[in-house]
Amino acid sequence: MAIEEFPRMKRLPPYVFATVNALKMMARRRGEDIIDLGMGNPDLPTPQHIVDKLIEAAGKGANHRYSASKGITKLRVAISDWYKRRFDVDIDPETEAIATIGAKEGLSHLILATVEPGDVVLVPNPTYPIHSASVVISGGQLVSIPLAHDRDFFADLANITELIRPRPTMLIISFPHNPTTRCVDLDFFKRIVEYAQKYNVYIIHDFAYADIVFDDYKAPSFLQVPGAKEVGVELFSLSKSYNMPGWRMGFVVGNERLIHALTRIKSYLDYGVFQPIQIASIIALNGPYDCVEKTVAVYKERRDALCRGLHNLGWRVDPPKGTMFVWARIPRKFRHLGSVEFAMMLIREAKVAVAPGLGFGEFGDEYVRFALVENVHRTNQAIRGFRQVLKKSLDELGLPAPPEK
Repeated sequence: MAIEEFPRMKRLPPYVFATVNALKMMARRRGEDIIDLGMGNPDLPTPQHIVDKLIEAAGKGANHRYSASKGITKLRVAISDWYKRRFDVDIDPETEAIATIGAKEGLSHLILATVEPGDVVLVPNPTYPIHSASVVISGGQLVSIPLAHDRDFFADLANITELIRPRPTMLIISFPHNPTTRCVDLDFFKRIVEYAQKYNVYIIHDFAYADIVFDDYKAPSFLQVPGAKEVGVELFSLSKSYNMPGWRMGFVVGNERLIHALTRIKSYLDYGVFQPIQIASIIALNGPYDCVEKTVAVYKERRDALCRGLHNLGWRVDPPKGTMFVWARIPRKFRHLGSVEFAMMLIREAKVAVAPGLGFGEFGDEYVRFALVENVHRTNQAIRGFRQVLKKSLDELGLPAPPEK
């Protein structure tokens, strides 16, 4: 019997990464050593003092019961204190903060709670897939704003907002940005708040890489701008800063109306994160910052090794000032292949997996994303694999030549 997809599933775009992942797994089953720079899955361990607190809390039976879907009070106070220390932003832990099962869940359910079928939501393209997929899942109308070095983001934003009907109700952004690694200053967010006030648009800012920054760059919080809480919210996650991706601990803070909507829908959907994880997260947020600085130092070392190696091959990339990724335009002679075919070629020929840019939106198809999740030795091994590929002709690789113009 043929399986017919449900209508909502039909609206979701094809999962571009599946093709590359399947090829990677086939190669590994053949015994090939594939260096995986594709998935942004932090490889460093969670700091020991956080793990120790988890173990201690998990040993207490009282913590094994259902928790609160919005997060225990002390955890919401901890995230509020964190914002005050880091950004001098006041957050009311009762009405302006909610703990989520990772930032991805928080974003998805926030969009589900606030976007009606047919509502227009603006999302940069390329972007982290859940930013656009959450709109599709909610029944909203997704409209892309190109995010590229040769385009004026605010000009595109204003033009599209003026042209489309119905007018947009929401804009989802994220800086430092995954996958393009673009970083912004506080003036950028001031213009975002002005835009939101002018057009009555809610702003959702995913701040997952708040701490993963380099070269003296400090990522500003969207909520630092006066009036930001009146127009939007910000998401933060412990996944990257504290190497806690599998713990699934995130937050949404800011606009009281949006927080209330998310709190209400989550009260129907879940009982929150396992309470010992929440307790350990309090220790993370209130604890020493040197563990975060050590993580950033590791990513910087890997970034430098990868960018230096690519530069020596003639593959020019801009070292990112934020995130745990490098966003690289495909070398010219391979660009006509598109990012999926190019990524598949790198698995076959270089034994390295990367993320094809098309998986982040059609405007990413001339790029691939490297995740800084392998040590320097393995990164240099990947560079040697790239060298072997880049010096070969298209004929040797069995690939088509670019079409004549």
